[in-house]
Amino acid sequence: MQNRLIELRGVHSMTQEDLAIKAGVSRQTIISLEKGKYNPSLQLAHKLAIIFGLNIEDIFIFEEDDD
Repeated sequence: MQNRLIELRGVHSMTQEDLAIKAGVSRQTIISLEKGKYNPSLQLAHKLAIIFGLNIEDIFIFEEDDD
């Protein structure tokens, strides 16, 4: 699954640490998400959507062959 977290952080002038604090996760979790090494739980995806004022689908790009 791909995502737009790096782009959205840039638009909102947020560091990884800023986003991690707002989302209640570690900076390492944000790094892993941005690198595509970790798929968020529905709860975390929802928190991130609220932070950016978007729908989950506007942040995370689901591909047909994603497990």
